[in-house]
Amino acid sequence: MRKAFRGFLSLAVLIGTVGATGASAGAATAAEPAAIRTGTAADNGTGTDIKDRILAIPGMSLIEEKPYEGYRYFVLNYTQPVDHRNPSKGTFQQRITLLHKDTARPTVFYTGGYNVSTNPSRSEPTRIVDGNQVSLEYRFFTPSRPAPADWSKLDIWQAASDQHRVFTALKQIYTKNWLATGGSKGGMTATYFERFYPKDMDGVVAYVAPNDVVNKEDSAYDRFFENVGTKECRDRLNGVQREALVRRAPLEKKYEEYAAAKGYTFDTTGSLDKAYEAVVMDYVWAYWQYSLLSDCDTIPADAASATDQEIWDSIDAISGFSAYTDQGLERYTPYYYQAGTQLGSPDIKQPWLGSLSRYGYQPPRNYVPRSIPMKFQPSVMRDVDTWVKNHADRMLYVYGENDPWGAERFRPGARSHDSYVMTVPGGNHGANVAGLAADDNAKATAAILRWAGVAPAAVQDDPAKAKPLAKFDTRLDRQDVRNERQLRR
Repeated sequence: MRKAFRGFLSLAVLIGTVGATGASAGAATAAEPAAIRTGTAADNGTGTDIKDRILAIPGMSLIEEKPYEGYRYFVLNYTQPVDHRNPSKGTFQQRITLLHKDTARPTVFYTGGYNVSTNPSRSEPTRIVDGNQVSLEYRFFTPSRPAPADWSKLDIWQAASDQHRVFTALKQIYTKNWLATGGSKGGMTATYFERFYPKDMDGVVAYVAPNDVVNKEDSAYDRFFENVGTKECRDRLNGVQREALVRRAPLEKKYEEYAAAKGYTFDTTGSLDKAYEAVVMDYVWAYWQYSLLSDCDTIPADAASATDQEIWDSIDAISGFSAYTDQGLERYTPYYYQAGTQLGSPDIKQPWLGSLSRYGYQPPRNYVPRSIPMKFQPSVMRDVDTWVKNHADRMLYVYGENDPWGAERFRPGARSHDSYVMTVPGGNHGANVAGLAADDNAKATAAILRWAGVAPAAVQDDPAKAKPLAKFDTRLDRQDVRNERQLRR
């Protein structure tokens, strides 16, 4: 993921509900618990403050509490084993946030797959069920990184085991139903958690989650780019991308000046030339990942006649020239490591570039320091895919019609139960339940309410009446689809 790639799996679709309508914003709100109104016990009459109950959990410590009306919001550290198979081999501190509503409400376990935000926010399922939210920073994203870092302990089973321990610890306080959710890499993470610990959650809502089952077979992406949007828009994008490689010499000179002014270096990729081409090769993917068809009028219509500055500006706005600098890559080393060892990474043919590309879509290995060993494990994603097809129960996958990451998606099979795959018309990597067509929106919302154990009687009788239980909050429910990134190759 970069801006695109980067953007990569990016997203956090879920930090909010983009496109929330007035109807959904005006949905009935669950009664606010008295404990929250008073701001004292905050635990339904137990007489013990919720913070004290949380901090009584062995290994849990408080970083800070931030006020937010109607909630208690905690930033926490939790002591985790570096290796869940050998807990005696050392520990590290994993960062967690907790948006506390009421222990009598359901809880949503949000995983972004990257760093965790330490500002209060609410995923779409949390708003739908009017519940609590636990958000977990993915292991090896700083500061949740063991020291020294044994990178062999960064894999999907270890990360799922992190979630399992957090869930087990907090379930004693939050006893009602739990749902797992996440967007992009977070949606993948929620899926892997369910695969390894299927008894923990009562449902899973995974947004725009890629599923690269066979890493060397990426023709689905090529077919996607042959048909996405309109020919006019594709031609504009292809033209700008091609022109950026035709004008490599003058634009790389500009890139060199840009990097010098910012203090950027290129040790990990190996050269400015490789980094420049990586940014350019991301351009078309990144556009469809983050933009809409209606944005195409911002792309130069005649790239050959555009100035160097216009080409630079368009590439930078969509792909981001800082992405493949050492400074741009450093934060995402854990992601590129996982892409090159287990998750896989898409490769696409871009025939409109002819022979202009020197490196093609570069592999994740090029974006991880050589001091970190990597070896790809082809069986890991096949195992997850097989499990989803045969055992996915109470799982909802939401994709965007025009999001490249949806070209290879999860598909629960005939042996799965109460599971769904839905697509937002014209949607990008920010696709969510609010953007679904009316029938799908109601069906998905009803399922989420049902899995959380809070579906009103009217919804149980008629799913078409399903709406979020909490009002839209412009601060809590904001969404930034570029908040995270997902490698695209």
